[in-house]
Amino acid sequence: MSEANDVTMLLRQWRHGDEAALEKLTPLIYRQLRRIAARYLRDEPPGHTWQATDLVHESYIQLAGADVDWQDRAHFLAVAARQMRRLLVDHARNKRRIKRGGGALAVTFEEGLMPAESPDEDLLDLDSALERLGARDERKAAILELHVFGGLSYQEIAAALDLSPATVNRDLRFARAWVFKEVQGMREGDGAG
Repeated sequence: MSEANDVTMLLRQWRHGDEAALEKLTPLIYRQLRRIAARYLRDEPPGHTWQATDLVHESYIQLAGADVDWQDRAHFLAVAARQMRRLLVDHARNKRRIKRGGGALAVTFEEGLMPAESPDEDLLDLDSALERLGARDERKAAILELHVFGGLSYQEIAAALDLSPATVNRDLRFARAWVFKEVQGMREGDGAG
C-alpha cells in the first residue's frame, strides 16, 4: 500500500473517532506540512515571529479539532494549506492594526518617510486576490492554492479534484495570470479585476 493510501485510510479512521490513527498519521504528513509552511514563510521578512514549525503546529491543532470529512491526502493538504494561509493573514492583519495604532491616538508622518510595501502587505494583497478569484471561479483558486502553497503536482491536483492534468495546467496558467493582474491593480490603486 502506498503512503498516499495509508494517509487516506488513517484520515478516515481518525474521522471516525480512532485517536490512534492520528498518532500514526502525524509522521506521514508532518514533512509535507513543513514544506507548505516553509513556502508560505519564505517571503516573510527576517525575524518574522513565526517559524515553519510554529505554523505547522498551530494549523495542526486547529485541524485536529476540525469537523471535516477528510477525503484523502490531497484534500487534507489543501485544507492545511488554506489554514496556514488564514493564520498568516490573521497575523498580518493584527500586525497592521497594531502598526496603525490599534485604537491609539493617530500621528501623521511625512509620506516620504513611510516604508514601502511590506511582506505582510504582499500576503494580504495575495489573499485578497485569491479570495476574489475564488468568488469568481472556486476551482481555479483551489488549483492555484494546491499547487503553489500545497506543493501538489499537477497529477495530484487532477486526482484530488477529479480533473485531467491538462485542465489543471490550463486553469493554473489562468489563475496565476489573473491573480498577478489583480495584485498589480491593487498596487496601482485602481482595484482592477
